[in-house]
Amino acid sequence: MRPTSVDYIRLMAEEFEELHGDRIFRDDPAVIGGIATMGGRKVMIVAHEKGRNTKEKITRNFGMANPEGFRKALRLMKIAEKFGMPILSIVDTPGAYPGVEAEERGQPRAIADNLQQIFDIDTPIVVVIIGEGGSGGALALAVGDSVLMLEHSIYSVISPEGCAAILWKSREKAPDAAEALRLTAGDCLKLNVIDRIIKESRGAAHRDPEGTAQRLQDEFLAELGKIEDIQADLLLERRRQKFSEMGAFEE
Repeated sequence: MRPTSVDYIRLMAEEFEELHGDRIFRDDPAVIGGIATMGGRKVMIVAHEKGRNTKEKITRNFGMANPEGFRKALRLMKIAEKFGMPILSIVDTPGAYPGVEAEERGQPRAIADNLQQIFDIDTPIVVVIIGEGGSGGALALAVGDSVLMLEHSIYSVISPEGCAAILWKSREKAPDAAEALRLTAGDCLKLNVIDRIIKESRGAAHRDPEGTAQRLQDEFLAELGKIEDIQADLLLERRRQKFSEMGAFEE
């Protein structure tokens, strides 16, 4: 099993104080976050968390956030902005929770608010996709100045199974959908969706969680070193420009 956000935070952070709640409805265990000490400096971490065993996965809703999870993430990012802390956003979700209750509480609005407001948070943001980066549920935490992916992670607008069900009315076409979606780290780098790929240990991250965590921390601090001294208004302009130029098209 691939390491989850909790595993990486435990291995990377010298200290971590988790913060809870969206101050409107409740705490969402599918999204975690808090203030950490990493490499001797204070940072804010926000992350999807899937859980490791069956009980944890059910509690964490398999990393599929409700609106309150997205609102919590945005609240913590604004705290980071207020106190001048850089942000590490860890993405690992199949997508936002599609349940009726989530829709009743404004799931699309919560995602849209994150997309809009994170572009205006004037502190450095580094995003790392560690496993799955699925649809708007991923993108709501994936706006940043640098977007990285672990070598064997995926990032896509929809799952291959969901795409196959829509286009071919059959989940058996999922392999064809996966190829068309170009969801691998290599594909995303070629399409200018991400900035860099973080190499995993031989046999993938679960073979050496400690080594992968060290590489992830090193990459985060290296990216931070490139952007932390950029003036705030220029940082925001670069962030907007980065996403407006994202992708490639074939005719």
